[in-house]
Amino acid sequence: MTNIAFIGAGNMNSAIISGLIKKGYDANNVMVSNPSAGKREALANTLGIKHTSDNIEAAKFADFIVLGVKPHFIAEVCQQISQAMDVSDKCFISVAAGCSMATMEKALNKSCSVIRTMPNTPAQLGLGVSGIYPSKNTNTRQKELAEQLMSAVGITKWLDKEEEIDNIIAVTGSAPAYFFLFMEAMEKKALTLGFTEHESRELVQQTALGAAQMVVENDISIKELRENVTSKGGTTQAALSTFIDGGLEQLVSDAMDRALHRAKEMAQSNR
Repeated sequence: MTNIAFIGAGNMNSAIISGLIKKGYDANNVMVSNPSAGKREALANTLGIKHTSDNIEAAKFADFIVLGVKPHFIAEVCQQISQAMDVSDKCFISVAAGCSMATMEKALNKSCSVIRTMPNTPAQLGLGVSGIYPSKNTNTRQKELAEQLMSAVGITKWLDKEEEIDNIIAVTGSAPAYFFLFMEAMEKKALTLGFTEHESRELVQQTALGAAQMVVENDISIKELRENVTSKGGTTQAALSTFIDGGLEQLVSDAMDRALHRAKEMAQSNR
């Protein structure tokens, strides 16, 4: 079984580690590195994995290194590791937006395998979506392990071009917040209609959950699902007409374009 090191013990790395162990990966083959003890010790105590405060120790332990640090730290970490050891037979996988493959390869200064992924926050519940793009130096075993890693926290989508990572950010990476904003607006309106805070939260979250599950469990299009609950001249049509007249579809498109543009800006700034 391949040894895997996780650099950083933040939410995303923690979610991946947890999902991996729950799906049967041997905890003895997993190590997490983090400067502060609290998070890494919590993972070690809960899941039985190895832990250290030293990135170099973690990298020496592993063949597969998951970079779960802030985008502007990734190049620094890659350089630190590559200067301390031969990394030519190792595979580095990034789970952060805004750091290009070229930046990582330059920092590593070796023709090793690099894989970019872009998961979203529902990965913390095992309900994530992850886009994956491998470098040309990535072999079949490394691709299979990347698939195993990211499928431990949700579904995966392999990408044909690195630029599609930015598209994934706009469609799934940032998207949970789109739904949260809509739910937040509904919750605020429910409060003005006389429901308590608890009631408003419960009503909105259950409705959102039910709507999402209806999409999951029906093969018909989302458009048809919407039409099926929209009686002509009824309350739903009145509400939807307000959204449509207000330009909701264009607003969503514009917002996703802004997310895409910002993703490209971040990638440029971290080169």
